[in-house]
Amino acid sequence: MKTSKYTKFAVIIMVVLFVALSVVSCVAHVHSGGGPKKMPPGQAKKMSGSQSAKAYAPGQQKKH
Repeated sequence: MKTSKYTKFAVIIMVVLFVALSVVSCVAHVHSGGGPKKMPPGQAKKMSGSQSAKAYAPGQQKKH
C-alpha cells in the first residue's frame, strides 16, 4: 500500500498536536488555604492593640 506524502504529513501533524495538547493539559494547580489565612486570637489581639483576645477567638463569638 502506497501512502502519499500528504498523508504522512497529516499523520505527523496530528501526532505533534496530540503531544502538544497532552503536555499543555498537564497543569499543576496550586491550591491555597481557601481564603485568607486565619491567625491565632492572641496574634490578632496584639496587632489590634486590644486588651482581650476573646473577640478574635472563633468559639467566643456571639451567635445572632
